[in-house]
Amino acid sequence: MENIRSPIVVTVGHVDHGKTTLLDCIRGTAVTKLEPGELTQHIGASFIPKKVIENISKDLLQRMKISIEIPGLLFIDTPGHAAFVSMREKGCNVADLAILVVDINEGFKEQTHESLKILKEYKVPFVVAATKIDKIPGWKIQATTSFLQSISKQSDDTIEELDKRIYLIVSSLAEYNFDSERFDRVTNFTKQIAIVPVSSISKEGIAELLAILAGLSQRFLKERIKCSDKARGIILEVKEVKGLGLTLDVILYDGKLKREDYLIVGGKEPIVTKVKALLLPRPLQEIRVERKFINVDEVRAAVGVKVVAQNLENAIAGMPIRATKDEKEIPRLIEEVRIEKYVEFEKDPNGVIIKADTIGSLEALVKILREANIPIRKADIGNITREDLVEGELIQDKYRKVILAFNIRADEQTINEAKNFGLKIFSSNVIYRLIEEYEQWVEEEKRKDVEAKLAVLPRPVKLRVVPGAIFRSSKPAIFGVDVLEGTLKPGVRLKRENKVVGSVKEIQSEGRTIPQAIKGERVAISIEEAIVGRNVFENDILISDLNREDVEKLKEVFDYLRDDEKKLLIEICRS
Repeated sequence: MENIRSPIVVTVGHVDHGKTTLLDCIRGTAVTKLEPGELTQHIGASFIPKKVIENISKDLLQRMKISIEIPGLLFIDTPGHAAFVSMREKGCNVADLAILVVDINEGFKEQTHESLKILKEYKVPFVVAATKIDKIPGWKIQATTSFLQSISKQSDDTIEELDKRIYLIVSSLAEYNFDSERFDRVTNFTKQIAIVPVSSISKEGIAELLAILAGLSQRFLKERIKCSDKARGIILEVKEVKGLGLTLDVILYDGKLKREDYLIVGGKEPIVTKVKALLLPRPLQEIRVERKFINVDEVRAAVGVKVVAQNLENAIAGMPIRATKDEKEIPRLIEEVRIEKYVEFEKDPNGVIIKADTIGSLEALVKILREANIPIRKADIGNITREDLVEGELIQDKYRKVILAFNIRADEQTINEAKNFGLKIFSSNVIYRLIEEYEQWVEEEKRKDVEAKLAVLPRPVKLRVVPGAIFRSSKPAIFGVDVLEGTLKPGVRLKRENKVVGSVKEIQSEGRTIPQAIKGERVAISIEEAIVGRNVFENDILISDLNREDVEKLKEVFDYLRDDEKKLLIEICRS
């Protein structure tokens, strides 16, 4: 396979912060298989070269008859990086493959569901790494990176426990219409998701995981991983480095990038600058603790590199970058990376305002809101600004006067200032939770508004005058009634056989005045205009006399009426 790059792999799902992660395990395993100086370090990524994959997965590769032809695998270091899951280039995902990490003992969690929805939405091929097999009851850790070797030495009871847990994962994936199976039982990798049991502690299963990723890449992604001569990448992070100023941690996924190239950074107002330096970490040194770099003249995809350039103040993580030697290419590349090219939506003056940390996150949020039929007035990346608040104040629909902020922290000052503009801010680092919280709030606000309307509206009601419960005949007449249907409230006008009896003055139960009575209750009522024996009799059926305006207002809140009220209102309208 000529002129191909390493496939880019992103890890999503379960992340154990502060503990040994799957990426730590893969990286650590690779280091032990290389001579000093052989491991090429990348900014924001870990490169596992072909030689390491062949060394770790030798037996499995022979068994599967796979010959490694790709240069290696490039793993994005930031677990579940939203920009890599959802960032797309002209309809094509930047991430070639994903590993959905699931704790085999805990199963699917909220972040697993979130990750899986995004993988499905953007059609990113993935395998499942079922981690923490070393925690399965009875599991005996083996000195091997091969799951198949390890499983052959486990007891029958332990194997049964493993399979139970795997089939719970299979069941969870089936809810999303994914057919899956343990990797060694997969009959068709184009139709089934491979589940690879692994341990980040003992490294069991790493051999199979790397072999399957490599095999899937070169079998099904041949066209995707072909390299062109056009430098294209995405910003992982914008970082201040002492002595260098603002720098970009970039994943270059196509072409090559050289010092002194013109660099075009995407956004609402794209930045045009020049590459002053390209920096890679020193071999075998951890970038987070060792801040010394190697200066290189050029890099080729796929690579993680630190880019030093001027005028990067407005650069934002998740935005695309382009590079060229030819100054004439700049105008075309500027248009190519404008934010509008990546996030398209129909602007609605009465839509919500949305903000996200990266362009990929923003695109995902726009798509989900569109599917939920929630209109958008403004979509942008970065922190909430006064400009957002001013624009939000113009929204007329009270249920849309909100700012939905994904992966953006809104401090107390911003929240309070938003209130002054009549705006409410919702923020979360889980897209679906953000939407759910907003929709729940809308439902609650509508319920409150309906209750306020219903509080002043007469309600449909049907009563029966209780025999032997006449307490006073007139001025006012006081008698007992059973509420057969609907809601009885003071002020409602009652009629008997289409003749108005009068308006309810007061409702009492057990000697206490109450604000209303509903179906099934027996209460006493007083009516100033009623005269028992003349226009009201025992066992009479009394129905609320609603005028046209009352009926129209009740129709507006029809969905919030009880079923018995709905039924009675329909009867009243027909009579």
